[in-house]
Amino acid sequence: MQITPYYQFPLKVDNSFQRLLTRGIRPYLPEKACSYGQIDSTEMKLQNKTAFITGATKGLGRAIALAFAKEGAHIAGTGRNEEELASLKTEVEGLGVRCATVRADLSKSGEVHRVWDVLTGDLGDIHILLNNAGIGSSSDPRPVEFYNDAFWEMLLYVNLTVPYLLCKKALPGMMERRHGRIIQISSISGKVGAFHGAAYSASKHGLLGLSRSLAVEVAAKGITVNAICPGPVKTLINDRRVAYDAQRLGKDLKEVERTSTPLGRRLVVAEVAPLAVYLASEDSAAMTGQALNIDGGILMTG
Repeated sequence: MQITPYYQFPLKVDNSFQRLLTRGIRPYLPEKACSYGQIDSTEMKLQNKTAFITGATKGLGRAIALAFAKEGAHIAGTGRNEEELASLKTEVEGLGVRCATVRADLSKSGEVHRVWDVLTGDLGDIHILLNNAGIGSSSDPRPVEFYNDAFWEMLLYVNLTVPYLLCKKALPGMMERRHGRIIQISSISGKVGAFHGAAYSASKHGLLGLSRSLAVEVAAKGITVNAICPGPVKTLINDRRVAYDAQRLGKDLKEVERTSTPLGRRLVVAEVAPLAVYLASEDSAAMTGQALNIDGGILMTG
């Protein structure tokens, strides 16, 4: 018996998409998509978009800002150090896109409104909001019994209330344009507890709740809301956490780092930034309300 190879079978084309068009019904397709949803990969993924990024001068925030700029996005960034802001601006503009920066301490009341007005005044509409700035679990680690109440309130304000306020700022324009991308930098500590880091873990759990609730509200308006949940990433903030854990456990720094993930190492920022680019792009138009782990295999259950 002669067997016909699978690639010689006649293809049955589904004409449902064409029938919808002839009836005057136009289903939603992401920008730059062709009839069958294929994205034109010859263009930069974020061309002519403007991204608002908090904590854009260091670590993961800087890596994402540069990754966005390489894909054609203009960058509106906040930071706490003038020299680092100037360095970011120079590097971003060297990639051929615009960059506006503002020095800000987001723990202070009223700063959100000020930085939003300054940066949108410089660059106009915001198409991508990336809430990255935050206070880490290493800033004042201690058991809940001995927690500093003022520190608790400040951390929750920066890590949860500031993203909430910035989402409120970004939403009107996104809803009017029926398009937008909101990306929250959470943590795997938003899914499990953090030893001596209750405020941090609570804030990151809350950020996931905010993201999912908002995603439900705006899904039909062309706006996606997703969160990235990194594991230990080699940054200054995480360096402090590794040092604290090494001291607490009586272990060598290298041993703590080696056992921090099944990979036997911490992540680097360049491994996380591409995920942010994906979530900011048209490629992720069907993804919303998700909390994506990128953690070296620490959590394998979602």
